[in-house]
Amino acid sequence: MTLVAAKNQRRVSSWATDSSLVSLAPGDVARHILGQFATAEQVALLREQMGLNQPFYLRYIDWLAGSDWRLTGLVGKPLKQVQLSKTDDPVWCAAEPDGTLKQWKLKSGVLTEIRYKPDGTREDAPFDAWQTDKNGDKVFWGVDTSNHVVLWRQTGGAAAVGPSSAGRTMTESGGEKYYPIRKGLLRGDPGLSQRTNRPVWPTLSRRIGNSLVLAGVAFIIIMPIALLLGILAGLKEGRALDRTISLLGLLTTSVPEFATGVFLILLFAFILKILPGATVFASDIAPYQDPKLIVLPVLTLSLAEVGYVSRMTRASMIEVMNAPYIRTAFLKGLPYWRIVFRHAVRNALMAPITVIMLHVNWLIGGIVVVESLFGYPGLGMYLLDSALFKDVNAIEAGAMFMVALAVGTQWIADVLYTFLNPRIRYA
Repeated sequence: MTLVAAKNQRRVSSWATDSSLVSLAPGDVARHILGQFATAEQVALLREQMGLNQPFYLRYIDWLAGSDWRLTGLVGKPLKQVQLSKTDDPVWCAAEPDGTLKQWKLKSGVLTEIRYKPDGTREDAPFDAWQTDKNGDKVFWGVDTSNHVVLWRQTGGAAAVGPSSAGRTMTESGGEKYYPIRKGLLRGDPGLSQRTNRPVWPTLSRRIGNSLVLAGVAFIIIMPIALLLGILAGLKEGRALDRTISLLGLLTTSVPEFATGVFLILLFAFILKILPGATVFASDIAPYQDPKLIVLPVLTLSLAEVGYVSRMTRASMIEVMNAPYIRTAFLKGLPYWRIVFRHAVRNALMAPITVIMLHVNWLIGGIVVVESLFGYPGLGMYLLDSALFKDVNAIEAGAMFMVALAVGTQWIADVLYTFLNPRIRYA
């Protein structure tokens, strides 16, 4: 148990440091977005607008707790996130006491104030409420239409962000300083994806749902079969059935998932032609409309996991069957199957339950190879693509979900222990 807990703690710690490693890794997200033909000024401006020039610890605090609470002082008005239409993503505005929401935008070198009235109407008006800083320049802090708190200077010139790329269009900006506005994960907002420039959560939730479908079906198939095979092998130790199950379990466990997947694709998709070799999702309900899409991914996961779990169950079952209290039960004349199901199986499941709960985490987030092989749009592929792009917001959100999953599954395992072994039940 101590070894398992230590292993799980190391896994959680590694997830917690993912964003740090990605942030320190070589490569420039802004350059990646704009492309190789963008100028250095355009890259620098986009880095400023994305907040990449800020210290790492400050970016992490903003992602976790939000930045609107500290940026309110710059604007001088409360910042409010609203959804102006049902089809658009939520945007940030400065809120006036009468309920009017305001944004500012540079048009042809002239700063324009955009007002959203409480009755739903929109009004654009030239801006003339400049403030004088300590140097005598006319400046203004406001909220632009791209969810930034911006410092505009009246004498500033317009600049272009760069070529259209990754969902970003060429925009005009005369801002001198930019601070992205974030609500924070603690308030239910993991931020914008740097790869797609869209909110992380809608995409992440769909990918989590897809992985849950794949992992759930695999779990339902794997665990009963693996436990049954492990119990049978443990009861028939050294016999032909035990050796057959152990050999098959060793073979399926030792073969990598990508090799198993390729073999299954060749067999069922190219030779027999009864199953699709790729899982192309036309919609979020595609697996329910055509269950054949997930047959090969589930079969690949099942072959890799059944052998491992069955071998763990077999070892635990052999240990329990050789315990003194089992021999005492035989000496008392109790029926064989009553001893097995009433006394042996419950205690033999202690170790497999730990393994099973740990493998729930693997099934959800560690199936990158299977998802990549079959083109399955799950959480593993999402985190892989985000890591390759250095999309820190998406990686942090996915890592936090995996940490919550790890803690939750271990809590479930602790609860199951109390039912399997009365000696560790809580008072």
